[in-house]
Amino acid sequence: MYTRTKGTVTVPGGEVTYCVAGSEKEGIPLILVHGGPGGSSDAFEPFVALAANRPVICYDQLGSYRSPAPMDDLLLRLERFADELHAVISALAPERVHLLGHSFGAMVVAAYIEKYGQDGVASIILAGPLISSPRWEADQRRLLAGMPPDMRAVIEMHESCEVYDSPAYQEAMMEYYRRHLCRMDPWPDCLNRMFDHMAVPIYMAMWGPSEFTVRGSLRHIDKTGLLPGLRLPILYTCGEFDEATPLTVRDYADLTRGAVMKVFAGASHMHFLEAEEEYMAVLSAFLEGAER
Repeated sequence: MYTRTKGTVTVPGGEVTYCVAGSEKEGIPLILVHGGPGGSSDAFEPFVALAANRPVICYDQLGSYRSPAPMDDLLLRLERFADELHAVISALAPERVHLLGHSFGAMVVAAYIEKYGQDGVASIILAGPLISSPRWEADQRRLLAGMPPDMRAVIEMHESCEVYDSPAYQEAMMEYYRRHLCRMDPWPDCLNRMFDHMAVPIYMAMWGPSEFTVRGSLRHIDKTGLLPGLRLPILYTCGEFDEATPLTVRDYADLTRGAVMKVFAGASHMHFLEAEEEYMAVLSAFLEGAER
């Protein structure tokens, strides 16, 4: 059995709330870095199963659900997110740590490695990774082109008029999400909670009004050049229908020496929910191999 511990860590700009699921048999801790920007750690619920072998740590980034903070320019800088992760690692796993970044969380992990180096990092897992904002936006446009013509027309019409709150647009976007974000029906409660508590102002300021239209502070960020310099075990994962497309993720893996990649058939961006049992088995084997 394992216990859960909750608390706060002081980070640049405020405090973030964390949760540690641990066990008596403690291996190298795994820190989970959620996506968004402006998401929360709720969707990481299945990772608690790994706490039988190691502490599993998640936290809500500053300004997100359990870590409220006033909006300012400092809050929205990618470097601050890297400094925040450094503070969490220093407080909760200062000796050695595995890092898993999902979606935008992968960019946070990349920014952390770029600033603080690879020492003390046992391995990296990049799940449905956002590494290059320009490439992500281009991929979303390609996925949009594959939508049914009526749904695509609704999205394109509303985006051209910059109207994002109409019921027709929201329903068309939900169809996109049901194809490329999570293909489960119904969505699991943990994912619904994440969306219910999404920090929309942060998403809007850092990304933009939609997955297809990037206008925020991340618009030109591209960490692809970091990948060839990584010298530690790295696992890339994505779903067959992921917003982080298998072609793009394969290109990232090919740039990363010794990296391994797993595509989960029939799944999409939330593949660790959609293929939970398979994902946890793959991840457990990877973590154990990295530690050997």
